[in-house]
Amino acid sequence: MDAELLELQRQLEAAQSARSSVRLSERNVVELVQKLQERGLIDFELLHTVSGKEYITSDHLKHEIKVEIKKRGRASLVDLSDTLGVDLYHIERQAQKVVTEDPALMLINAEIMSQSYWDTVTEEINEKLQERSQIALAEIAAQLHIGSELVLNILEPRLGTIVHGRLEGGQLYTPAYVSRITAMVRGATRGLTVPTNLPSVWNSLQQQLQEMHGANGVSVEGSFFQSIFVALLKEGAVLGSVRAGVHWTPAVFAHAQKESVDAFFSQNSYIGYEVLQKLAIPQPKQYLEARYPDGIALEAVFVHPSVVDMLDAAVGDAIENGQWIDSLSILPSYISGPDATKILSLCPSFQKAAKSSKAVLFGESCVFSNVFIKGIFDQLEKEIDSFGIKHSAGQGTPVNMNSSSEHRAGSVQYSDTKDFGDNDASSTGASSDRGPKKKRGKATGSAKGGAVEKDDDEEIIPVKGKKAHRKNKDTGSSGDAKRGGKKAPEKPKEENTNIFPDELIEQKVLAVAPELEELGGSDDLNGPIKLLSSHLRPMLIDAWKKKRNTMLSENAERRRSVLDNLQKQLDEAVLDMQLYEKALDVFEDDPATSGILHKHLLRTMGTPIVNKILSSLDRDNKLKNGMEYEDSEEQHAQLSTTDRTFLAKDLPGQLSSKAQALVEALEGKRFDSFMDALRDTAEESGLLFKKLDKRLERSMLHSYRKDLIAQVSSETDPVSFLPKVVALLFLQHTTRVFRHLEELLVLSSHY
Repeated sequence: MDAELLELQRQLEAAQSARSSVRLSERNVVELVQKLQERGLIDFELLHTVSGKEYITSDHLKHEIKVEIKKRGRASLVDLSDTLGVDLYHIERQAQKVVTEDPALMLINAEIMSQSYWDTVTEEINEKLQERSQIALAEIAAQLHIGSELVLNILEPRLGTIVHGRLEGGQLYTPAYVSRITAMVRGATRGLTVPTNLPSVWNSLQQQLQEMHGANGVSVEGSFFQSIFVALLKEGAVLGSVRAGVHWTPAVFAHAQKESVDAFFSQNSYIGYEVLQKLAIPQPKQYLEARYPDGIALEAVFVHPSVVDMLDAAVGDAIENGQWIDSLSILPSYISGPDATKILSLCPSFQKAAKSSKAVLFGESCVFSNVFIKGIFDQLEKEIDSFGIKHSAGQGTPVNMNSSSEHRAGSVQYSDTKDFGDNDASSTGASSDRGPKKKRGKATGSAKGGAVEKDDDEEIIPVKGKKAHRKNKDTGSSGDAKRGGKKAPEKPKEENTNIFPDELIEQKVLAVAPELEELGGSDDLNGPIKLLSSHLRPMLIDAWKKKRNTMLSENAERRRSVLDNLQKQLDEAVLDMQLYEKALDVFEDDPATSGILHKHLLRTMGTPIVNKILSSLDRDNKLKNGMEYEDSEEQHAQLSTTDRTFLAKDLPGQLSSKAQALVEALEGKRFDSFMDALRDTAEESGLLFKKLDKRLERSMLHSYRKDLIAQVSSETDPVSFLPKVVALLFLQHTTRVFRHLEELLVLSSHY
């Protein structure tokens, strides 16, 4: 059997080696292969070469690819396609299978690479590294025509084995070079004694390396320095702290900071945040709170509890003795107002006094005991009349009369009787409701004249007479209608607007307590003196009101007496003047005589009654405003035209204009104009202007006639006898009378 097989092999070998005398064409070969494939005699894949003249199986192609990779270590698929003469598509398919079957191979960027190739490459890299001390990954990637990331992935597992170096920041360094850089970093950081930014240190080291090695020197990245520094810090080779990764504070500096802060704080019991900022402590408040848990953190300073105890003792002593204290004078000068306020809030003595209303804090630092405040108030209350307050009777609005220059000078002006006499237009009711208590014939009317309500702090005085009642009811002469009685509830709000300005109170306070001048001026709206004045102002207003109300109550009866006396004299004078006014009609045809008579009546009868009216109304106005007025004052003083004008202008509002018109009429030439002005003034002031009726006229003429007859009967002097006889004859023939006709006749004879 074996012999037969051997024979067959020899025959086959002979057949294969024998040259055929007949050759098949390429076309016949292609058709033959197709027939074999159709019949299934060839059940494996056949691949055409690029030339199309050869067939190759996939297994043989795979074998040839492996051979090429083994021979070169790294093969490009494009190069394999050219070398093997097979289309790139078939090369890629078979290459994928080869890489899948062999884990030592990798397909990257259309290249097949083996681990042996990378081992060889890394050995070459290590040789260069030892020669140059440093190689950049970018340089290796450029030489190998691969990406830096691939180089990194290849080198990392071989560091310490094939490659003896350190990879940092895209650079490969030798251990010797790393040791050298480590020594430089250690020396640089240990030499620092103040907080420093690490990047600036690394820049200095880079410049030093460049100077040492020249332009061809090794370039070291800052991240390499940083990584070495972090390693040294963990090992304890350098001492200090790093903030935000770049701010280095050496331990020696931190120790010096600590000693400086401790020394300052222990000596002064406080320390400002600015001091810590100068010591390069970034968060001074948090630093101090952590270091001194018992301390007190304020806005700009950190204090020891002993500071609070010291201030508490001083404040308690000031309150106990009824004094005041500026906490800034006790506290260190470094402490500001807001911080002083907070420290005061921590003082037990001040807290207790504030709760019990024994002390008040003015401004940010000044504590005033209520005893001290009351002492100032008591002195100011005694001098309240020297504040120069002028009160408007009609509206109840007090007005300060001190000039600004007097305020600045701090002078004290004692108000005289005219300080309270300037009333406004709505104050005419102050006199309109005054009248005599007794009835005056039919013109007096009944008590239904009523009463006009004055300000809350004034007394209600009954209005006498129909005319006064009608005036109050219809025209509002009593003041309610003219000053808008419906708005009366708003008067208390307006009353305090102009009385006791803070500037005046400040001057008075400084005059009483000059030691307060050390607190500075009053320009600051929140200054202690300004706030103290504002605190005293409502107290002074209340005291002034109480004093004024008391004075008004005391003056009410005196006002009635003044107005009753004025009404009585006005009634007598008005009836006489109306009777004389009628008598003047007889002389209208004689202008010269008429003018003389008009002037005579104005001088002899008009002047006294005008003086009486003005002085009485002025006295009533002052009494109504709560001013002290001496009853012993001259009641019938002779007034000049200037005096009368001054009194008229000093009356309130509309009454003032009426009174001024009366003064002008008195200086005029017509008695009838004077009577009209007198009537207007009386009605405006609420006085009764009695009208002369026929019954009163007859009664008065009869009385005058009897008086003249008695005088003529008893007269013995011829010179005096003639005027009386002429007056009696004039009365009998004209039923008109001049009480002083004899004087007029004598006077006219001289003209």
